[in-house]
Amino acid sequence: MINILIVDDEKPIADLLKMGMTKAGYNCVCAYDGNDALEKIEKHLFDLILLDVMMPGIDGFELMEYIRDMNIPVVFLTAKCALDDKLKGLRLGAEDYIVKPFEMLEVAARVEGILRRHGKLQDTINIDSLVINTSAMTVLQDGQEINLTKKEYDLLLIFARNPGIVLYKQTIYEQVWGGEYPENTRTVELHIQRLKKKLGWTDKIKPVYTVGYRLVVN
Repeated sequence: MINILIVDDEKPIADLLKMGMTKAGYNCVCAYDGNDALEKIEKHLFDLILLDVMMPGIDGFELMEYIRDMNIPVVFLTAKCALDDKLKGLRLGAEDYIVKPFEMLEVAARVEGILRRHGKLQDTINIDSLVINTSAMTVLQDGQEINLTKKEYDLLLIFARNPGIVLYKQTIYEQVWGGEYPENTRTVELHIQRLKKKLGWTDKIKPVYTVGYRLVVN
C-alpha cells in the first residue's frame, strides 16, 4: 500500500485530498501544520508528500529543506501562484508544483506519474474479479482476457483509478479524446455503454444525473 502524507493547515482541503486520494487506492495521513508534519515524518515512512506552502510555524518551503535528502517525492499544492514561488519550490527539489484551486483528477494523475517514476506503483489494479495490468495493457475477468479498444481501455482506467468519484462527462472526454468537450455529442455515453456491456458492469458504472458517471465499488 502506498502511504501519502497530506500537509495543509486548511483542514477542509486536507480532508478533501485525503478522501480523493484514498478512493484512488492510497493510504493517507493528514498533518495540519509543519510541526505536526515533522513529527509524522520522523515516526512513519511515506512514499509521497502533498505539501502546502503557507502554514503557521514551519512553512512548506522550510519543511522541504528539512526533508529534501530523505528521498521522499514531494508535490507542492498551494495558493502561491507567483512564478518565483514555483521556481523556488522546484529548485528545493519538489517533483511538481500545483496551484490551488485544483482538480482532484489532475492531482491523482500527477501523483500516479511521480510514483511510477520512482518505482513505487504497482502495475495491476484489481476490482472484484477484474484485473487490469497497466504495463501489458491487458484486462482479465475471471481469468479470461477481455478485448477492449484503446478508447474503452482508457475509459476503464479512468474509472478504475477513481472509484466512487463522480466523473464529469467533460473531464472524461478531455482525458480520453483530448481537446474541448463538444456540445450535443453522445461519444462518451456510447463508449461507456459498450464498455459496460463487455464487462457486464451494468450495475457498476452508474450515471449521475445530467453530469457524468461513477464507478460503484463494494
